[in-house]
Amino acid sequence: MTKQSCLVIGAGDATGGAIAKRFAREGFETCLVRRARHLDQLQDLAAEITAEGGSAHAFGVDAREEDEVTKLFAKIEQDIAPLGVVVFNIGGNVNFPITEMTSRVYRKVWEMSCFAGFLAGREAARYMVPRNSGTIIFTGATASVRGGAGYSAFAGAKHGLRALAQSLARELGPKGIHVAHTIIDGAIDTAFIAERFPDRYATKDHDGILRPAEIAENYWHLHSQQRSAWTFEIDLRPWVENW
Repeated sequence: MTKQSCLVIGAGDATGGAIAKRFAREGFETCLVRRARHLDQLQDLAAEITAEGGSAHAFGVDAREEDEVTKLFAKIEQDIAPLGVVVFNIGGNVNFPITEMTSRVYRKVWEMSCFAGFLAGREAARYMVPRNSGTIIFTGATASVRGGAGYSAFAGAKHGLRALAQSLARELGPKGIHVAHTIIDGAIDTAFIAERFPDRYATKDHDGILRPAEIAENYWHLHSQQRSAWTFEIDLRPWVENW
């Protein structure tokens, strides 16, 4: 294929990193984004991808800041390779009783998990529509479809992100852009889960938690789908998860 780039906004050491590695193995120039204070961790991920024969570029960007996002997309397009895939993978999972939820926290979670997704989707469309091709994938969560007690901020933001993805899919699908939304429903194999939920983590050997590499495989599948059978939404969960 003609060299393309895959941008992962929210490229952490679990799901986002696994997605970047998966696309790098297919020859994509992987562009990794997190806040500037996490740039050292991104450099480690980029080095790991490079050591495996891929190509990676790390960027410290605040995905909530419009000017930073527009400059990021322009730099990738001009200096690296045309964007073939954009993955928005920012979380923002916090739990507070509604009487303790502050407007500052609520607004910050919305900016991270919804508004930043709008900026990413808009900029991706601006470059992909003239080429009539591209894939945009938004990472959702259980909170995308069900607001749990104490998750007013996270559920509000993720519901909004899902609605954004639906709107973009209907608008951009006829223009050759595949927009998809994934619902990650369950614990993921991360240090956070191992430390905070040891009983759940203990089910790992019995496939009781989501493995990042398997999540990433589904993202690659979404990108690889033929236009006559595009998927808008998939939900991924281990067999032990109630739903």
